[in-house]
Amino acid sequence: MEKRIYDNKQQVAEKFSEYLENSIQSKEHVYIALSGGSTPKIVFDHLAQHYQNLDWSRVHLFWGDERCVPPEHEESNYKMTYDHLISRISIPAGNIHRIKGENTPSDEATSYGRLISEILPSKEGIPQFDLIILGMGGDGHTASIFPHQISLWHSNEVCEVADHPDTGQQRITLTGKVINNAEAVAFLVTGADKQEKVSEIFREDENSKQYPAALVAPTSENLVWFLDAAASNAE
Repeated sequence: MEKRIYDNKQQVAEKFSEYLENSIQSKEHVYIALSGGSTPKIVFDHLAQHYQNLDWSRVHLFWGDERCVPPEHEESNYKMTYDHLISRISIPAGNIHRIKGENTPSDEATSYGRLISEILPSKEGIPQFDLIILGMGGDGHTASIFPHQISLWHSNEVCEVADHPDTGQQRITLTGKVINNAEAVAFLVTGADKQEKVSEIFREDENSKQYPAALVAPTSENLVWFLDAAASNAE
């Protein structure tokens, strides 16, 4: 595990964009699972503004999780990505593989898992992304696996249906076996509200085992945390 700490969200966005560019340039086809949230939004804006010349035709975009809402809904991770990145770069429509949040959740979890398995190469019989981008909530959740449903992490499926602990909103999420099978995993974590959980996870406190984010440990050992100073507290 590698920790990269920067002064603020904008620096995180800039440095992660450089990291992503290097990842894309080294491969003929790059399969990436995206995250929603405020920090990826800043990253997408930076990529759209400064990385127009990147060969996006080699990049296939998937999502690590999605709310069960239509693609035009304001809470849709796909819509956020479309508005801040996809609509502003030259990427083939066939390279965009969204989770169809408007479909019946259980059906879509099965369908999206099948799509991933059909398109991605596999390792040890499990689909392998080149890069999975993750965020972490103040409660220690990642993708859409929350502490109260941590058992979903250990599912044998590629995707599962999760429930938000407060709103009950259903979401589609990748499971732990896929996340930890990725060639590389990058956390984008910013803000002082994340500092407590970040500290517990890095110290490997007993308490941290209840946080899904603490279970991210790719077999490739290629895990990078991109943090701002507020989230890291100079850990």
